[in-house]
Amino acid sequence: MTQIHPTAIISDSAEIHETAVIGPYCIVGDYVTIDAGTELFRHVVVTKNTRIGKNNKIYQFASIGEDCQDLKYQGEETWLEIGDNNLIRESCSFHRGTIQDKGVTTIGSGNLFMVNTHIAHDCVIGDDNILANNVGVAGHVHIGNGVIVGGQAGVHQFCRIDDYSLVGGGSVILKDVAAMTLVSGNPASAHGLNIEGMRRKQWPKETINTLRSAYKLIFRSGKTTQQVIAELTDEFLPQEPKVQLLIDSLVNSTRGITR
Repeated sequence: MTQIHPTAIISDSAEIHETAVIGPYCIVGDYVTIDAGTELFRHVVVTKNTRIGKNNKIYQFASIGEDCQDLKYQGEETWLEIGDNNLIRESCSFHRGTIQDKGVTTIGSGNLFMVNTHIAHDCVIGDDNILANNVGVAGHVHIGNGVIVGGQAGVHQFCRIDDYSLVGGGSVILKDVAAMTLVSGNPASAHGLNIEGMRRKQWPKETINTLRSAYKLIFRSGKTTQQVIAELTDEFLPQEPKVQLLIDSLVNSTRGITR
């Protein structure tokens, strides 16, 4: 039987799994789905049109699935989708999408969103990321997998932050962040590869050394992007499959790479 505190307010159209827990003074609105093992601890608001997966933990005063702040939004039907095993700490705010994009904000699985993280409309957040206290992510941003974003950082709309990169605290991201790179500052600039992150993942020394050489080619050779992509594909990728992440960053960038 679903554990719903008597002070919680639950819409008749909400679907809550029998093993979910809805704590004191929570509000669960229209067309919300909450899957097995997810817990809303207390004073959590899930406004509407939100699908929440399994085993998430959502802390007090989080605002989940609220109308976005885009002035073009006129009440259209849009959604928020959250995967499994996320920790969503106090006062986080996740907004639904807009019809100007795909109409959905998407959160993956295994993420930690620390206190007061804001995820705006139409963002796509991957898996196993850590966003520290007071990170602000504007609309249409894509964040990959295994990314760490330091506290107080801000991300401009439409930017990409690719896999295994590290954004320093207080940084302002105005351009795309290539995979596996370390960036910081206002505006942010690149300071090398996220070597410590690679070591923590126990990547082989040979892999790290190949990626170092690939980084130097991208950021220090002075060659054009097309020349760099060709050389990475022909000479580096056969040595190390993870070079494909850097190639993808260059190919998919629309705002230019943070350098």
